[in-house]
Amino acid sequence: MAKAQQTDPQHKWHEDIQAVLLGTLLIALGVNMYKTAMLGTGGINGLALLLSYISPLEFGVLFFALNLPFYWFAYVRIGPAFTIKTFASVALVSLFAQLTPQWISFDMLHPVYASVIGGGIIGVGLLILFRHKSGLGGVNILAVYLQDRHGIRAGYLQMGVDAAILCGSFFVLNWQQVLLSILGAVVLNLVIATNFRPGRYVGFSGAFFAQSKTKD
Repeated sequence: MAKAQQTDPQHKWHEDIQAVLLGTLLIALGVNMYKTAMLGTGGINGLALLLSYISPLEFGVLFFALNLPFYWFAYVRIGPAFTIKTFASVALVSLFAQLTPQWISFDMLHPVYASVIGGGIIGVGLLILFRHKSGLGGVNILAVYLQDRHGIRAGYLQMGVDAAILCGSFFVLNWQQVLLSILGAVVLNLVIATNFRPGRYVGFSGAFFAQSKTKD
């Protein structure tokens, strides 16, 4: 009987690099679809989008700047490996969000399509980052920190911040755009909730895994 093929679940460094590049490119594409349709979303990227609509600053600059205070939380609570990859991911999304309009433009983009497909694309991009122990920083890091230090449930805090940002979008967007923004947020979270469950994916990044085991 043939032996089962042995597989190494640990991600190699070049696999992490391609994942971060592809994930951030997808997120930047989804963000530009949202910008074209004048939609919003939750989290720091949603706040950066709203501010870009009412200020002369571009999304990429705002997104990078708004994430800066959260890296300390990432370093202290999760460790340098995650912090470095998260910093790289945020920087690349900021850069690619600026460059994407030079690579692709939308002569016609239906808002409903932008909401559903844009949310799905961002969700897939985040899923790729999560599976390689990276992320887009911001409220996610703060939520984990406050849960560990003060017992505040991370999920509730994340939900509350997202709801507050989407409610705040009523001051910038019309009600149709807000409803479509909520639809996009639902699609985004469904992509992650459906495909990022414990036990469904055994791959891990070596530096992060080793560090986590050391902390435990």
